[in-house]
Amino acid sequence: MKGTAVGQPAQQQTTRRRLRRWLLTDLNAEQSGGPHAKPGTAHQRPWWQVMCLTGLDYFSTLGYQPGIAALAAGAVSPLATLILVLLTLLGALPVYRRVARESPHGQGSIAMLERILPRWTGKLFVLALLGFAATDFIITITLSAADATAHVLENPYVPEALHGEQVVVTLILIALLGSVFLRGFKEAIGIAVGIVVVYLALNAVVVAVALQHVAAHPHVVADWRALLSSEHPDLFGIALVALLVFPKLALGLSGFETGVAVMPLIKGDPGDDPQEPRGRIRGAHRLLTTAAVIMSVFLVASSFVTTLLIPQPEFEEGGKAYGRALAYLAHSYLGNGFGTVYDISTVLILWFAGASAMAGLLNLVPQYLPRYGMAPKWTRAVRPLVVVFTLTAFLITVIFAADVNAQGGAYATGVLVLITSAAVAVTMSARRRGHRKTTIAFAVVTVVFAYTTVDNVIERPDGVKIASLFILAIVATSLLSRILRVTELRVTEVRLDPLAQRFVDEAAESGEIRIIANEPDARDEAEYRDKEFEQRKHNHIPARSWPLFLEVTVADPSDFEAALHVTGEERHGYRILKMNSPTIANAIAALLLHLRDDTGDLPHIYFNWTEGNPVVYLLRYLFLGDGEIAPVTREVLREAERDPERRPLVHVG
Repeated sequence: MKGTAVGQPAQQQTTRRRLRRWLLTDLNAEQSGGPHAKPGTAHQRPWWQVMCLTGLDYFSTLGYQPGIAALAAGAVSPLATLILVLLTLLGALPVYRRVARESPHGQGSIAMLERILPRWTGKLFVLALLGFAATDFIITITLSAADATAHVLENPYVPEALHGEQVVVTLILIALLGSVFLRGFKEAIGIAVGIVVVYLALNAVVVAVALQHVAAHPHVVADWRALLSSEHPDLFGIALVALLVFPKLALGLSGFETGVAVMPLIKGDPGDDPQEPRGRIRGAHRLLTTAAVIMSVFLVASSFVTTLLIPQPEFEEGGKAYGRALAYLAHSYLGNGFGTVYDISTVLILWFAGASAMAGLLNLVPQYLPRYGMAPKWTRAVRPLVVVFTLTAFLITVIFAADVNAQGGAYATGVLVLITSAAVAVTMSARRRGHRKTTIAFAVVTVVFAYTTVDNVIERPDGVKIASLFILAIVATSLLSRILRVTELRVTEVRLDPLAQRFVDEAAESGEIRIIANEPDARDEAEYRDKEFEQRKHNHIPARSWPLFLEVTVADPSDFEAALHVTGEERHGYRILKMNSPTIANAIAALLLHLRDDTGDLPHIYFNWTEGNPVVYLLRYLFLGDGEIAPVTREVLREAERDPERRPLVHVG
């Protein structure tokens, strides 16, 4: 009994350590790879395989897009779909080809806007866009799984006991998706390739058979033309209706943002420059173009045959073609056997469509939030994020009761806002480069997408409300995380130039390294002389010791992490160390620890107390990087070095 009592905690601790190590291992270090894999590694895949991963979301819309088009546009559906295809090929595709060229590491258009917008303005704008991205990707997971459930429950061979259990079945599908990503990206891509190839082949068969039926029964074309003429007597009216309703078909534009988000998975050329991997960019261009062309062909063909061959009442809620128009044709013209195979394939691609969204999230979050200090360190690892995103998808599914239509507005809003922001980003980038014609072309595309977004928001305002909740949650948790992590070192490396290194070495050789913190003002001889006199008087610096001065200039306080480049300067006979950093206190603490490790001596730092309201200085530290330096420096050192005997010494007079 004693052996069991003593051994059990140790066994539990070992299990917990193994679980923690497994959870926090970044998939970049595993055989499966991940979105952060380096160029040229074995973790990456050819562009066409990655296209299958991102195409899960894009191609899966064939499961419901023809039905949505028929409900929205009626007889005009094929023409409205044609406008959508033209917008895809002439608008979205050129925009995202430019995004892929300027942001080849998977940050997407958000990174382009981040570079253009300054400081906290840029950070907050990025957080808002991440809220829309989260809306897009999370709703992709939940909506696709819910639509897969609808296809399962509509199949004639499904047991009666499953009817009415939409939420339960959807939750099971989402849990299975999460379990795939807990294993790794290699497994996800392998499954994606198989699902996409089979699904596209089956759709090609269904569309080909439907077109043969149309050719064999030309009266259906005549009937469609007659209906079109009776509803809209002139071509102008038909064109106007098509332009007005095509924003409702915006779900057919999904997949572009994911296509650039998973770019790190694309295998480039062996000699690719890490800063500008031309092989990866070329692969991304092929991915985006091939996916857009394939989808455009299927969208036009499927909209045409479903409009001609399916009675309009069947598209309505409760009809046999509601949300599953091509599946209806598969059962009608190829029998229930083939129809069931098609249903299974549709269920699989809809279920796994969340994989491309999950891949996008797993790339975007580590690219931004940890770097901003707005997420815990564990968010750099993949598996904890998979758990968080899966639980979030559970919550959304329960809230919306696995209803596809209820989630459609939020999905379309997320997709359109991201595409519009991408169009804005490439327009601004082209303008800054002085490309006038390109700027005008992208500006026109931006206006079209802006119109589509606004129209969608007016039509389905719930999408903005849901996206606002995501934005609020991201901003609130991000700011809380930033506050909780504010006393971390936040320095990636410390590098001294030769002159600064000589100052430090000579100070160490003379006895002890003593540094006076100075806020640079006039930087004349009187400033340094008075500062030295004051510190010698109040802090009893020995007369034989010649201290160094340290001056820190706040660069961009909205940044969280930064590398410290320390430069030396001799001015008016005083030796000065200078550096730029987002925060003063954290930079000073990091430099002191570096000097300790480099010289083996404990350096001394000397401050003056700052006069003023401590609450005001706390807020200045959080948002402007300065504030009350001395106590914060000491706290950063205390957290970074738990052993008081090895902690650099802080003096305040």
